[in-house]
Amino acid sequence: MKKVSIVIPALNEEESIAGTIGSIPLALLKKSGYRTEVIIVDNGSTDSTGKIARAKGAKVISEPRRGYGNAYKAGFENATGDFIATGDADLTYPLEKLPQLLRALEEQNLDFITTDRLSNLKSGIMGRTHFFGNTALTTVLNLLFGLKLNDSQSGMWVFRSAILPRLRLESSGMPFSQELKVEAYTKGLRCAEFPIPYRERRGKMKLRTFRDGALNLLHLFRKRFFP
Repeated sequence: MKKVSIVIPALNEEESIAGTIGSIPLALLKKSGYRTEVIIVDNGSTDSTGKIARAKGAKVISEPRRGYGNAYKAGFENATGDFIATGDADLTYPLEKLPQLLRALEEQNLDFITTDRLSNLKSGIMGRTHFFGNTALTTVLNLLFGLKLNDSQSGMWVFRSAILPRLRLESSGMPFSQELKVEAYTKGLRCAEFPIPYRERRGKMKLRTFRDGALNLLHLFRKRFFP
């Protein structure tokens, strides 16, 4: 039976972590032929995030170095599955869709699937500034790297763990998400993007829209012209 590692970074998400883990369709994944491990990467939480996650049966990895990229790299290093799936700890991503995404990955002989939150986004779920920033970053990424993504910033991915050694993943922060996609698409891997529903987050937003957006934009130019 194949195994999927579900890696979720978390920073002070005690309000939503139990619901996030509970939304993973473990029984359906098992029925579909997958063993599972749920890995919560506690990225320096000062609340009960880690304690709650352990109580829900997750494996909790501590990564004290703050940063979205640092958290994911720690999670990937500890993942033992044939496949890796990701999502945020704030209930925004539909983890219940994992069986369908895994099936698509295998049936279509893909290496990497990313998801598109923006094409079917419901009104009011994402602030206008956040939506504009996502759209602008996606446009720039597509122009710089010759891609046709609809959502370069989505944090829900499903991929074969065997591809990781082929990817040069250096970002410690928010640019990690776009860096992963650029690496997967430009290294000749079999990639696809699937639309997903996106929900309003629970708890306090960690994203600093203008600062993180500017850093992501700078990262794109550096990666393209100074690799």
